[in-house]
Formats: sequence, C-alpha cells, structure tokens
Amino acid sequence: MESVHGSKIIYMYRPLSEAKKSAALRLAFVKENGSTVSTDADTTQTKDGMLRSPSQPEIEITSTSVLAVGDKMIDLLKKAQLNNEKVEVWEINLAEPGTDDGKYKGTYYQAYITESEKSSPSDDWVEMSLTFGIEGKGAEGDVTVPQNMLDEALYTFTDTTVQSQ
Repeated sequence: MESVHGSKIIYMYRPLSEAKKSAALRLAFVKENGSTVSTDADTTQTKDGMLRSPSQPEIEITSTSVLAVGDKMIDLLKKAQLNNEKVEVWEINLAEPGTDDGKYKGTYYQAYITESEKSSPSDDWVEMSLTFGIEGKGAEGDVTVPQNMLDEALYTFTDTTVQSQ
C-alpha cells in the first residue's frame, strides 16, 4: 500500500454559468483543502435499545490559499457567491491516473459558496478561505487535468543571456 501526499489532491472550480465559456481552473497558491462529510442522526429510545435514524449526508469542501495578484478565479467565485450562483467543483487525486492520458480519478460536485473570508495580517500574505456547500453526493469519474495545471514550478529556467521580448 502507498500513502497519498496532500499535494496530490487538487481542486478545480468553475461557476456553472461559465461552463460554455471557459475551462475550470485551480486557485493559485493553495495552502490547504478539506472535504467533510457529516450525517446527523435522530435517536429513539425503545425497550430493546436505541434506534438511529440518520439524515442525508452533508458534504462541505474548504480551500485556503494565498491571494494571487489578478486571480480571476477568486473574482468569479466571489461574484457567484454574491449572486447565489451554483459552482462546479472537481476533487482530483493526481496519485491515481485515469483510463486515458491526462486524466485522473476524481469526483464532480455542484455547490454554493457558503462562506468566504479574506484575511490580511500586517506581517503575512493575504489569505482567502472558501467553503463550498455541496448539493447531492457528487459523481465519480476521470477528470481531465491540463499539463500546465500540474506544473509546480513558480517559474521556468532562464539562461544568463540577454532576454528578448
């Protein structure tokens, strides 16, 4: 068995209204993502013991990132939240390749942004925290991840010669 490093689970987003206009994108400089499934259960005392009646599971996805200058996805997600628009969310496991090249195992969700917070301390980077309230249970499949989304480098090699524009 092999463990999965946290950097191998990525999320891509797109306001549903943008589905015919643009591809999904990752947020820049993500520090941490999370996925929580919770189920409440009512209990009934009987003479034979407790009976549990579970409710439907609720799924939340969270993301915390350092704000990048000109991050268009943050602007789109903020607009979607303010307008109560549905957002598409893909949870992708880069440690598990899909059936075709450039595809990975993942889960597709539709959600509403239920919380967003911008934190700007005087001695650190500005952080954005987002919470997505998922509708339904999601659908599993193979997700296309463009190569440029996989590149982890902040910059590419540059030679010592004069750079042309």
